[in-house]
Amino acid sequence: MTLVDTDPATTALAIEHLCDFAITFQAMQTLSTPLGTRMIAVVRHGTVEGPRLRGEFLPGGGDWIVIGSDRVARLDVRATIRTHDGELVFVTVTGRAALSDAAIDRLLAGQTIGWDEMHARTAPLFETGAAGYAWLNSTVAIAINELSLHHVNYRVYSVQ
Repeated sequence: MTLVDTDPATTALAIEHLCDFAITFQAMQTLSTPLGTRMIAVVRHGTVEGPRLRGEFLPGGGDWIVIGSDRVARLDVRATIRTHDGELVFVTVTGRAALSDAAIDRLLAGQTIGWDEMHARTAPLFETGAAGYAWLNSTVAIAINELSLHHVNYRVYSVQ
């Protein structure tokens, strides 16, 4: 058996729009460390909008980012969503964002870096005990991102 399959019909992944995240942060904490520039963004508020998942991000979660000397941002996100019907969903996100020197300068100057101005891909994972959202526990998701020092937006897709 071979793991290499060149048939496009079996190697393409189908995706479906799951939801959009729009998150605002408290004041960003930025500090230099031996591992790179750390940026800590604590959630102030956020929304989740999608056909099957709607709600808000609760304050206190956050995004712990390390930008290495290679100009790659390594993301570590943990947050809680309260759905429109009162259920809680824990979200973790890992991912990478490759930023040019110009994009980093614009980011640090307070500008928004758009989806098409950087290569940012993330992988949200969901965890909940709510029966109505149990389907999220087995959902594999990917996202593209737009970011600034004050907010981040995700366009989240489930992999079918």
